[in-house]
Amino acid sequence: MRISVLSLVLACLFFGVDLVAQDASGIAVKEATLIQLSSALISDSTKANRIKAEKAFQTTLTEALKMENSFQFPFNGLESVSILYPSDSTFRIFTWQLYVDKSDYQYGGVIQLNNEKNQIFPLTDASNDIETYDLEYDVLGPSDWYGALYFNLHEFDTPKGKQYLLFGFDGFQFFNKRKVAEALYFDEAGQPVFGAPAFAKAETGYEASTKNRLYLEYSAEVAARLNYDPSLEMVILDNLVSMRSPYKGVGNVNIPDGSYIGYQLKNGVWEYVEKVFNQVSEKPPAPRRVLTEGSSQKDLFGKKARRKKRNKNLPLRKNR
Repeated sequence: MRISVLSLVLACLFFGVDLVAQDASGIAVKEATLIQLSSALISDSTKANRIKAEKAFQTTLTEALKMENSFQFPFNGLESVSILYPSDSTFRIFTWQLYVDKSDYQYGGVIQLNNEKNQIFPLTDASNDIETYDLEYDVLGPSDWYGALYFNLHEFDTPKGKQYLLFGFDGFQFFNKRKVAEALYFDEAGQPVFGAPAFAKAETGYEASTKNRLYLEYSAEVAARLNYDPSLEMVILDNLVSMRSPYKGVGNVNIPDGSYIGYQLKNGVWEYVEKVFNQVSEKPPAPRRVLTEGSSQKDLFGKKARRKKRNKNLPLRKNR
């Protein structure tokens, strides 16, 4: 019995589609479990249950990502999990937050490569073992990762190849929060590396002033900015000043002073910009004086004031 080439191609095509559908169905079952676990690790009232849910979540996600064709599965149901892709979709990175107690937040993560080997790299939060004075200069890997919930990824080119800026949030402590920015790249062995000499104060000498990582530590009562601004094509961060905390025993905390520091990409390095918004106006912002002689009929905004009509049924008020 002769089988046409077209029939053979169609059979292979539909058989392949069926396999992909089976894979997607199996991953969807895993996703349903992950949705329940992600809810528990955030909202369960018991600390022990939250910790157990996080461990089960990482195990289940690792199993799901090892399944064939898993990179094509979007995991849209994991609303509390950050999933970031570069523009070329060569990999994706999952991160999530575990609330342990009011001054202890831990983070989990997985990097999945988009290749035939379906490689994954589980990330182990070692932030409790990293001293603050080392944070800006440490080069870290998946096993000693500074845990954070990543909220943005920006890729950029360097003389050594493509790198990726990751911006993350760290719950850190009850009274103090942190944001971090670091460069991620893959070494010659294909291993992910967190921290590269990407941030430089060029005017004081490249080597002496280069940092592998930026971080802001700020009061939990304020919002602080550390992110990439596509309109300015710069990394923008709040300039912080120290002030006394109103809470007893806390000491000083950092708050934004209203000015911004920047880093601008030049020759593969993000160079320091001392003041981002430094425009000075030669004239006052108002196009004309609002309150002048004869302007008693105008309000503070220069608009004609409305006079209230007197109710003729009420007696005139006498001056006392």
